[in-house]
Amino acid sequence: MRDHQRGDTSLTGNLPAELDGFVGRDSELGALAAALDTSRLVTVTGVGGVGKSRLAARAAARSAPPGGAWRVELAPVCDPEFVDHAVVEALGLTDHTTRLPRETLLGHLAGRELLLVLDGFEHLVEAVAGLVVELLRGAPGLTVLAVGRRPLGVAGERLFPLDPLGEDDAVELFTDRAARQGVGPGDGRHVRELCRRLDGIPLAIELAAGRLRALSVEQLLDRLDDRFRLLTGGGREALPRHRTLRTAIGWSHELCTPEERLLWSRLAVFAGPFDLEAAEYVCGGHGLRADDVLDVLSELIAQSVVAREETAAGVRYRMLDTVRAYGAEWLEATGDADRLRRRHRDWYMGLATWCELDWFSPRQSEVAARVEAELPNLRGALEYCLTEPDEAHLGQYLAGSLWFCWVGCGRLSEGRHWLERALALDSGHEQPRLKALWVLGYVAILQGDAVPALAALQECRERAERSASPTALAYAEHRTGCLALVTDDMARAETLLRSALHRYREIGELNSNVLMGQVELAMTRAFQGDLPDAVRLCEDVRRVCEDHGERWARGYALYVLAYAAWSEGDAGRARALLTDCLSGAHGFRDLLGCVLSIELLALVTATEGDLAEAAVLQGAASRMWPSVGLPLFGSAHYNGPHELCEAMAREGLGDERYEACVREGERLDREEAVGRALRPGRGLDAVPGPRGAVRRTQGPAADMRKPAASPTRKGGETTG
Repeated sequence: MRDHQRGDTSLTGNLPAELDGFVGRDSELGALAAALDTSRLVTVTGVGGVGKSRLAARAAARSAPPGGAWRVELAPVCDPEFVDHAVVEALGLTDHTTRLPRETLLGHLAGRELLLVLDGFEHLVEAVAGLVVELLRGAPGLTVLAVGRRPLGVAGERLFPLDPLGEDDAVELFTDRAARQGVGPGDGRHVRELCRRLDGIPLAIELAAGRLRALSVEQLLDRLDDRFRLLTGGGREALPRHRTLRTAIGWSHELCTPEERLLWSRLAVFAGPFDLEAAEYVCGGHGLRADDVLDVLSELIAQSVVAREETAAGVRYRMLDTVRAYGAEWLEATGDADRLRRRHRDWYMGLATWCELDWFSPRQSEVAARVEAELPNLRGALEYCLTEPDEAHLGQYLAGSLWFCWVGCGRLSEGRHWLERALALDSGHEQPRLKALWVLGYVAILQGDAVPALAALQECRERAERSASPTALAYAEHRTGCLALVTDDMARAETLLRSALHRYREIGELNSNVLMGQVELAMTRAFQGDLPDAVRLCEDVRRVCEDHGERWARGYALYVLAYAAWSEGDAGRARALLTDCLSGAHGFRDLLGCVLSIELLALVTATEGDLAEAAVLQGAASRMWPSVGLPLFGSAHYNGPHELCEAMAREGLGDERYEACVREGERLDREEAVGRALRPGRGLDAVPGPRGAVRRTQGPAADMRKPAASPTRKGGETTG
C-alpha cells in the first residue's frame, strides 16, 4: 500500500502546484486513491465539466509513488501521431535520436515506479489505448490514471464513473466561487435550488457563479428557466446530464452581449493558451474592433468562460476545452471559420518570423520561453498549412523558420516530423523549400542520421545552384561541413566551413548559424592540433555574441575555449567556462550542449583529482547520450576526452569502484545530472590525481589533440 499521508510538497512530477480549487468529493477521493492502490489502470469517466480532472489531480497527488505523478494534457492534441510526443514532453524527456517516441518512453519508464495521468483522451481513444497497453506491459512499475468521457476499453481497465456533486458539495463550490467574485451567494434556499437545477455539475455551477457580478441568485433562477427551454442540446439519445451541461454553457452564451458571443466563438481557433496581442489580431475586425477586444475579453474572464494564467512568457489566457468546443460550433455556424483560421495562421507565421530574427539578440531567452508557450498554436498553424490546398510553401517556410526551436531548444524529433511532412509536398516555391532542406539536414546531423542529412543537403545545394540562391548555397555548404566534422573528416570539414563562412561574408549574413559555423571551424582546428587558432576563432565568436546578447552559439564557443584551457593545464578556467556553457545549454533545453559540457567537466574533475566524481559524471553523460544520438557522434576526436577520463579514473579507482561510480551517475535524471555537474564543491572521498596539464596516457586516448589514426568507422565518404 502506498502512503496516502504524504504532503504534496514531497512529490516529484508535473502536477499543478495549486490544487486549492478542489471542493468536496472526500468520499470519491478516498475511493479513487484506493483504486489506484489495487489497479494499474484506472479510468475516471463522466460528462464534460463534472470535475474529472480536478479529482484525478488530487488523487494523483495523494497516491503518487516514488517516481512521482506526471500529468499529460491530451485535449490540445489533434493528431493521434502526437500522442506519444505529448507524453514524452510531459515527462520532461528530450530525445534527439531517430528513435520513435514510444521507444524513448519504454526506455525511460522501465524500472521506474510512477503514476501517469492521461487527461482528455476521448478524441484519441485508439491511439491512447494502444500506448497504454504497451507501456503497462513494458513498465511493471507504471500505474495509469486515465481521465475522459469514455472508457479506453482495454483489458484490466478499472472504471471509476464520476457523478455530479452532491447538494452540499455543490453549494460549497458555489459559495467558494462567489467569494472569489467578491460577492456573497445570497439566500441559501435559492442557492440550493440553483445547484439542484444545474444537476450539481461543477462547470455549470462555476459559470453561474461567474454571473453574480451582474445578477442575483434569484435572477439567475429566473433566467435559467428561460435558457433551459431554449437550449436543450443534444438529441434524444444524449444523457440528461450532457444536455444539462450544454444548456448551462448555452445559457451562459446567451447571457453574453453580442460582442462577447462573437469573441467567444473566435477565440475557439486557438489550440492552446494565447496572449492579448494574438487575440486582438486574430479576432478583431468584422464586427469587433481590435481596440475593444481587451474589454470584451475581460468580461469573458469574469464570467469564467476564459481563464487568465501567469506563465514564463507573461500573462496568457485559456479556454476550457468544453467551452472552446462550444464556441467552435458557433464559429462554424457563422461561416467565418476559415477566415479566422487563416488569420490565426498569419499571426503565428509572423510570430515565428519575429522569433527567428530575435533569436540573434539579447532577447534570446525570452524567445525560447515564448516559442515554448506558443507550441500548440504553432503546431495548429503548421497543420493548417500542410492540409489546405496551395498552402504547402507556407508550411515549408514556417517549419524552416522554426529551426532555432528544433535545434536550439531541444525539439529535434518534432522538427524533423514537420520538415519531412512539408518537404513531401510540392509547393512550387523554391526559396521556402531550400530553407526547409538545409534545416532538415541540420536536424538529421544532430540526430546522428548521416545518410538522410546528406541527401537533404545535396538536394539543397543542387537546387540552390540552379536557382542562383547564394544564401541557400552557403547554408548547404555549411551544414555539409558540419556533417564532415562529426564524421571525423577534418580536412574536408575545414575546407567546406571556410568556404561557407566566406559565402556568408559576401552576402552580409551574420546570425547564430554563422557564428556556429565559426565555432565548428574552430573545432576542426583544435582536433588537428592548432589550439591557438581555435582559441582565436572562438574568442572572436565570444566577442560578437556578447556584442549582440547571443548566448546559444556563445555556449559552444565556451566549450571549445574550455577544451583549450584544459589542454593548457588551466583546469580552473576550464571549469568556469564549462559551468557557464552548461548553465546556458540547460536553460535552452539544448541536450547536446549539456551532455558535451558534462563529458568535458568529467575530464576536468579527474584532472583536479576527484576521480570518483569524474566517473559519476561520465555515468550521468552515458544516460543522456541515447536521447541525443550516437554517443559522441561515434567520432574518435570527440571521444578522446571521454577515453582519457575513463583511463585516469580506472587507474586511480580500480575497475570495480569505477563501475560503481558510473552506475551512480546513470541513476541521475537530467535535472539531477546538471545540478551535480554545476555543484561547486568536491566529493569527500576524492582520489588524488595528476596536477597541471594532462595530455597523455596509455591506451587509445593517448594524445587526444592529434587527429585519430583512422578517419572514422563511418567512412569519410559519408560526408559526400
